[in-house]
Amino acid sequence: MTSDRPVILVVGDLVDDIGVRPLGTVNPASDTVSEIRMTPGGSAANVASWLGHLGAPVRFVGRCGADATSRHAAALRSHGVDARISGDPDLPTATIVLTLDEAADRTMYVDRAANATLAAEHVPADVWEDVGWLHLTGYSFFDDEVRPLAIALVDEARRRGAGVSIDPSSLGFLQASGRDAAAGWLAGADLVFPNEDEQGFLQLGGDGVVLTRGQHGATFAGHAVPAAATEVVDTVGAGDAFCAGFLSRWVEQRDATSALLAGAEAAAACVSVRGARPVL
Repeated sequence: MTSDRPVILVVGDLVDDIGVRPLGTVNPASDTVSEIRMTPGGSAANVASWLGHLGAPVRFVGRCGADATSRHAAALRSHGVDARISGDPDLPTATIVLTLDEAADRTMYVDRAANATLAAEHVPADVWEDVGWLHLTGYSFFDDEVRPLAIALVDEARRRGAGVSIDPSSLGFLQASGRDAAAGWLAGADLVFPNEDEQGFLQLGGDGVVLTRGQHGATFAGHAVPAAATEVVDTVGAGDAFCAGFLSRWVEQRDATSALLAGAEAAAACVSVRGARPVL
């Protein structure tokens, strides 16, 4: 990947999302007719996909089951992503089962699987070529095995003069880790992308907090924008799309309002369709 524009390097989770939408009243302990779809996902991979879709130079590094590397690489490349995916010979691709209710809210059941084996050996030096920004998700810090890599990546980005952003990703995992631990992981970031629940727990301050507020829009550094109008079909991936939209403008322009608007537009595009990735 050669360009005069800085490459955004995204490292982290790669997942098979299995979305379950009941088509009628849920029958506990019995059968419920549903719409069930498997789509490529993973917070980090979703961000990379939206960045590529929006025309930003982007490179993704992640890990999945050895039988799925070609499938996931092809899915990312279809959005313009320089995909560097390694395959775990023993563990399957990470899987999330998402149940969607009538309000398009979701409950997620997570099996981290191959994501938990991502290590320094899977991130060779050449992935840093032309990189001007690093984006990570909280899942990189929640896994004990992956955390040293995440910290090393932030240090390397700093050494190279690249910017750093982190999406905390999961209130449940933040609470399990504890506020002090999470604050330590986020301290090295130029930008942090919490939602309102995550911000309420983390109590972050400073101009580097990009607060996403769902239907109420987003705020950053004294600027605020409303959510873009759309029909909500599926909220999965909305935060990832917002991060991508924001970074697609911020990395090069450093314009807060433009970045917020781009984030809101990408999030609206995401929630208007099923799945967490752009529609080809």
